[in-house]
Amino acid sequence: MNKIVKSPEQAVADIPNGATVAIAGFGVAHRFATALICALRDQGTKELTLVCNSLGDAGATRGQILAENHQVKKLIAAFSVRPGTPTASEEQIAAGKMEVELVPQGILVERCRAGGAGLAAFYSPTGVHTDLATGREIRDFDGKPYVLEHAIHVDYALLRGYRADTLGNVQFRGGSQNFNPAFAKAARVAIVEVDEIVEPGAIAPELIDLPGIFVSRVVKTTHVVDGKAWRRPQRRPADQPRLYDGKPALTREGIARNAAKLVKEGTYVNLGVGIPTMVSNYLEGRDVILHAENGVLGYGRMVTEEHEIDPDIYNAAGQFVALKPGASFFDSVASFEMARGGRIDTVILGAYEVDQQGGVANWSTADAKRGGIGGAMDLLSGKGDLIIVMEHVDSKGRPKLRRKCTYPLTGKGCVSYVVTDLALLRWDGGRFVLDAVAPGFTPKDVIALTEMDVKVAPNVRTME
Repeated sequence: MNKIVKSPEQAVADIPNGATVAIAGFGVAHRFATALICALRDQGTKELTLVCNSLGDAGATRGQILAENHQVKKLIAAFSVRPGTPTASEEQIAAGKMEVELVPQGILVERCRAGGAGLAAFYSPTGVHTDLATGREIRDFDGKPYVLEHAIHVDYALLRGYRADTLGNVQFRGGSQNFNPAFAKAARVAIVEVDEIVEPGAIAPELIDLPGIFVSRVVKTTHVVDGKAWRRPQRRPADQPRLYDGKPALTREGIARNAAKLVKEGTYVNLGVGIPTMVSNYLEGRDVILHAENGVLGYGRMVTEEHEIDPDIYNAAGQFVALKPGASFFDSVASFEMARGGRIDTVILGAYEVDQQGGVANWSTADAKRGGIGGAMDLLSGKGDLIIVMEHVDSKGRPKLRRKCTYPLTGKGCVSYVVTDLALLRWDGGRFVLDAVAPGFTPKDVIALTEMDVKVAPNVRTME
């Protein structure tokens, strides 16, 4: 049983117009089936439905190049657009030329896993009390509401592995399993692009991450990518503070440092994208184990030096990180099992807004078809503390601590703490309490820039 095909072009040659194609991969450019994606673009197959985490930025060798070539009819993804990154897909979505089904990241892989497992549907706590649950079937189990989710089946899956043998057994490397196993199982035809093809037996059985029974074709990659060159620029230097009435607030690093102080010893912690990723730099030496939804447990600080970078070891933001002793790797299904199953003690996320009922909005910049849910909704459906880190006002000077969120809710009544560049607020007794303010600012300064009703603690302290 030899599953090797000679070229990427041959591997995708039978993908017809109108097919549903899943594209695995995570982050900015980590481990995508670039040769297969380019072959599908060059083939010109039209009216595709793509299932993926996101299409990527303009020019990225991901699903975005298929959108740029006007080959995509519908997108099923956790991210349809990202703020500040104009793309062909965004133009087509806005013009009504591309349908969009936004799905929380963990539910996306779980729906694919269900499809591969022969399950028709399942109920999930993710997305309850949000716009995504509107018009959906909701049932109570043990007094808790759950949303009905239907399985996803795809015609083809384009996957990226490290090694495979001629039988189709695949080994992934580092944190690069992500969506690959779930997408493979959901597909009628799973095609895997790998760095190396070996004979059966060359990969030890315990190192096989995806058994060949789920794989139809294997092709050796024809694209050599410099993984260490992958970088994601920050929107503002982490050490450059924002000014309020001419006074410097905390830097983004300062926000992260103060959030790290709220993390309890002996806990599992998930860090979101943006300011939350910086928190890892302030947890060195602590009895804390970091979890990343791309499939890493036990990573540490971010690394930038060439000799420290491993292109397959990165966090959920796609930034390279160091591993701590005892670290482990797994796929996205297992990662979100940890989240929804209540194994994560603390989640630290960025946000657009927080309301005075403890709700948070962090996923849509325009409407329910144009935004990025990511894994936030799944992370919030667990039982841990939620720490929101963000600047106190938005880029137009509008308060982000609102009476009621103006953006769609990511979660209702779930915020434990808010750390901004001006203040630390704690949820207590059904309202937020102002516990600390940035150096050089007073509680009155903070309240003036806050729309929600806030109780001021008797002894407000100064943040670090």
